[in-house]
Amino acid sequence: MATTTTESITTADRRRRGGAAPRLQAGSRGRGKRVDPLFLVFLVPTLVLFTLAITLPAVMGIVLSFTNSVGFGEFRFTGLTNYVAVFSDPAILQAYLFTIGFSLVTVILVNAVAFLLAIALTSKIRGKIALRAVFVLPMVISGIVIAYVFSFLFANSLPALATAVGFAPLEQSILADPDLAWVAIVIVTAWQAIPSTLLIYIAGVLSIPGEVYEAASLDGASAWRQLVSITAPLTAGYILINLVIGFKNFLNSYDIIVGLTDGGPGTSTTSVAMSIFKGFSGGDYAYQMANATIFFVIAVVIAVIQLRATRGKAAL
Repeated sequence: MATTTTESITTADRRRRGGAAPRLQAGSRGRGKRVDPLFLVFLVPTLVLFTLAITLPAVMGIVLSFTNSVGFGEFRFTGLTNYVAVFSDPAILQAYLFTIGFSLVTVILVNAVAFLLAIALTSKIRGKIALRAVFVLPMVISGIVIAYVFSFLFANSLPALATAVGFAPLEQSILADPDLAWVAIVIVTAWQAIPSTLLIYIAGVLSIPGEVYEAASLDGASAWRQLVSITAPLTAGYILINLVIGFKNFLNSYDIIVGLTDGGPGTSTTSVAMSIFKGFSGGDYAYQMANATIFFVIAVVIAVIQLRATRGKAAL
């Protein structure tokens, strides 16, 4: 009788402790399979707008790149004619060389300066909050406005200053020099791009526990050693993000180049984006759509190479 009672208590206790859990888990799995209607309310309109505004025009553009379309009216398919013409066009090849070279130089400059500024603005200095606000200001100014302001400086103020001090190489505007105009574009683009990159680096540096630096200091590590062995490795994920996003953005540079040089002198600073837009307005719609398609593929390939080259080396 005692044994039966004990078994009943044990069975009841087992049911009370573990019997309900499987039913709850099964219920949770069942609920997990159902889609919340509110999720669809937000998802479906977004997908529709994205498809109509981006995906559909992109697909139509790729299709039209195989035609002789001028952007409206009738057209006929011409196969790979536009693509063959793009690869044999010296002006287009020059635009690609300038765009890729400009993007590489600018992304290195921007990340180097922004990373060093992030180290300085997260250290124990006075007024670092105010300094952060000052350094972020260029990010909120329109690119075309920045370009016009710097255009005046490069064309008037800088030559006047160079003349006053007797520095002959800068007595003429560098925007009119085919060999130096790209330098002005790099400087202005970097000036606007550094703030957004800086904010990401500040977030990365602040995410590193202070105890790590304290332990390194107790071990006698110098500031340079801490930078190389602690800060850089622990912010490698943020560096990767800035490199990929920055390079992609610089490939699409347009407004600053238009405001500074409009692609000149000659075509020395004409970017791929500028050549595409100018072609659209000049009646070369299908031809420039082929150019845009090639440019898109190149940008995707570069991004994939960057991600594969750094895969597994760091993670946020």
